[in-house]
Amino acid sequence: MCSVTSVLPPRTRRVHPAWWVAAVTFLALIGAAAFRAVPGVLIDPLHEEFGWSLSTISLAVAINLALYGLTAPFAAALMERFGIRRVVVAALLVVALGSGLTVFMTASWQLVLCWGVLVGLGTGSMAMSLVATVTGRWFVARRGLVSGILTAAGATGQLIFLPVVAAISERAGWRPAALGTTVAALAVVPFVAWLLRDRPRDLGVTPYGGTAADDADPVHGNPARTAIRGLTGAVRTPVFWLLAGGFMICGASTNGIVQPHFISAAHDHGMPVTTAAGLLAVVGVFDVAGTIFSGWLTDRTDPRVLLLTYYALRGLSLFLLPQLFGTDIRVSMIAFIVFYGLDWVATVPPTLALCRQYFGTRAPVVFGWVFASHQIGAALAAFGAGVIREVTGSYDGAWYGAAVLCVFAAALSISIRRRPTPPATPTTMPVEPTPAAAAEAHG
Repeated sequence: MCSVTSVLPPRTRRVHPAWWVAAVTFLALIGAAAFRAVPGVLIDPLHEEFGWSLSTISLAVAINLALYGLTAPFAAALMERFGIRRVVVAALLVVALGSGLTVFMTASWQLVLCWGVLVGLGTGSMAMSLVATVTGRWFVARRGLVSGILTAAGATGQLIFLPVVAAISERAGWRPAALGTTVAALAVVPFVAWLLRDRPRDLGVTPYGGTAADDADPVHGNPARTAIRGLTGAVRTPVFWLLAGGFMICGASTNGIVQPHFISAAHDHGMPVTTAAGLLAVVGVFDVAGTIFSGWLTDRTDPRVLLLTYYALRGLSLFLLPQLFGTDIRVSMIAFIVFYGLDWVATVPPTLALCRQYFGTRAPVVFGWVFASHQIGAALAAFGAGVIREVTGSYDGAWYGAAVLCVFAAALSISIRRRPTPPATPTTMPVEPTPAAAAEAHG
């Protein structure tokens, strides 16, 4: 009888609360992506106004990318200890502070502090660990699809803000553009405070497609200790190193080289900044479709095969890119933009699925560390590409190097064993497939 009464309240709801939580999480991730769309547009304006070298500006971008990743596992642990809502609100305020303070910069170290440290910490607290935490707590069915939708939020933020930032920067200067991203981050705070809830039990419901047993108890330990324990346990397994190595290359070939340097590289070939920014925004359009479709495929296909395909094709496209630049937009460049958009973060849903398969309830923290490797790769590539451009006068070496790394990432991904060893997580591994399969059977 108790089980009947526990099911009745959700039937009165037209939309399961999990979808509202996913929607406001999507908004929060868009707010975080707003400022992260700015660096690629403002490299040239900052260089022209302050005379800072591309290496100096790239260093700030690299620190931002590194902290964006390294913060993720600790943010996942903080969400376990203090709740998702508190962590996300605090992170949005830090992003707003960092982007707002940039308008007062007079020295390069201030760029590193505001753009690199503050914004890196803030956006890192709303990185892929937030996606892993929300999907892990609120969804049993449709996890792959929802992880794809939430991952696409970053692309949506780029789609919305990149052309706007480029236009404002060209007409009114980079300072109004930076302040606009501050407003965007602050605008999301009320929605997070109002709609974002930590766990299904807070609203008297069960996770979508699951049961009360799937709503795990909160962790009350030290967040830093939880994050470190997640790492020390994961590094003992080969699959962690294969996932982290592949994801490091994923970061290098997207956030590290294309996002911050594509506009500058196109400008080197005579393409107007606004045109190049528009192309990069189109990447965001197709990124949304590609990531959601990848999430749908992840629910139905071997994640290892998906990663093999994504990385191999990405490497081929980067190898061809240097020949595609020109003063105007050609069909070949449009083809590259469409493909790269579809492939941009399509790697996230299958990587997150593999983390769940191998690490069970520890997946959010472990995925946080895997994502940290993604951003370390991005940081190294962002700085390295700036140095290559400054030393050789061209970005070609950076594109070719990234292409070779992508082929290596494809090999790492397919090297992961098809099934995890049963004793690895004896209490969680048998439980995970059962509710999901039951939910899928009921549609």
